[in-house]
Amino acid sequence: MLRWILGGREAQGSLEKSPVLCIGEEQPKNCFTELQVLKGHFDIVRFLVQIDDFRCASAGDDGLVLIWNIETGERLQELRGHSQQITAITTFVCRSDVTAHPSLITASSDRTLSLWDPDTANRIQTISDLQSSVKCLLVLERLSLWVSGGEELCVWNKDFQLRLTKPMCNNVLLQQTNLKCFDLNLLIVAVIHRLTLSTDSSVSVSEIHRLSEHQDQIRALISVNDGLFASGSHAGELILWDSISWTTQATMHILWEESQASTQTEIRLGAQKPSEMSIQHLSTNGKLLLAAVGSGLYVYNVVSRTVVAYRKAAHDSNVLHTTLLSDSEVMSCSEDGSVRMWEIQDLPLPAEPASAGFFGMWTFGRSSKQSGPQSKKVVDIPNLRTLELTGDLIGHSGAVQMFISFKEKGLVTCSTDHLLILWKNGDTQSRLRSLALFHKLEENGGL
Repeated sequence: MLRWILGGREAQGSLEKSPVLCIGEEQPKNCFTELQVLKGHFDIVRFLVQIDDFRCASAGDDGLVLIWNIETGERLQELRGHSQQITAITTFVCRSDVTAHPSLITASSDRTLSLWDPDTANRIQTISDLQSSVKCLLVLERLSLWVSGGEELCVWNKDFQLRLTKPMCNNVLLQQTNLKCFDLNLLIVAVIHRLTLSTDSSVSVSEIHRLSEHQDQIRALISVNDGLFASGSHAGELILWDSISWTTQATMHILWEESQASTQTEIRLGAQKPSEMSIQHLSTNGKLLLAAVGSGLYVYNVVSRTVVAYRKAAHDSNVLHTTLLSDSEVMSCSEDGSVRMWEIQDLPLPAEPASAGFFGMWTFGRSSKQSGPQSKKVVDIPNLRTLELTGDLIGHSGAVQMFISFKEKGLVTCSTDHLLILWKNGDTQSRLRSLALFHKLEENGGL
């Protein structure tokens, strides 16, 4: 464990990272050079949610919800009440005529829902004796409603009163990644439902369209912008949709195997198992769409409808969570316990032919490794760029479930090792400590 916290790992045999992805100790583009381990959970930590600019909540299999100050790493509150693991968590703004107060809604395998005040740790509302365990939560701020989903879909008002219950047909079990809302339309797995709120506050849900283009189970949904959303399937199908007409705007099939003729855009690089083609997570900044495909990453430009960059083996195991920090910076975490930073860069110029002189006969260092099979695919995709590893955050000894970024304040990660890690910009923290020491010396009249 100590080796992980200090930044080292034992060799993993055949699963050890390839030399190309071993970035080493010098990571000039990685600002997260300080870490603080946050302890408090005693089982897997699966969820992180941002409450405000300086607080986040963590939850997982121990049934606890912990509130943290990300500036100091202090544990502010413990929310106790659930008897089994937390299965979903989201923020909920409790509004009055004059104030808006952030709250938390949690769902658990004990078949209860709870509304919490993160300031006091008080449980404000509790809904018990549900028919099934809730797997996802979605707040509809515009309608002052919220939705819970599992084996059935429930719509609740802001006072936690049940307005609608809809059984899920064909044994569809909702997950957090396949329930989204676009305007007044709920997208539930592959079916679009119209949500209607009448003058007497009654709610109805009716099916209006089915997304039949996918050949396999939809694993992830995301709203790209006001007019587009994207879906990813277990078979590596990535589809871009018009959120008004529900028509397909682009279809990509990411199969990671040898090229074959196809009418769709495809990325194929060496055969993998079907599970390694699954799209587990999608993230976007409105211009670029980032997909976690097995252990790889795939970046797509929704404006130009072109592949920007991809990496078949970005991690040693499945990628669980991703984010786009900017148009050129990407972050991902994986079952292998790593959190990695990537930069979208132009591909290097082709190497000189062997007849170009003495040095054309030899290659040295990493340049020889980077001119392997991946670069051969450039001719298939015009203007393709590369994902270059710029930072490797090693601290967890178990699968990193997700992370949230507080921008200049830091990054928080959670893992199956029961820990949270708060990653900080080392240069910034050093300046803050120097400034604090200077002020203290001034107050004490010098040394």
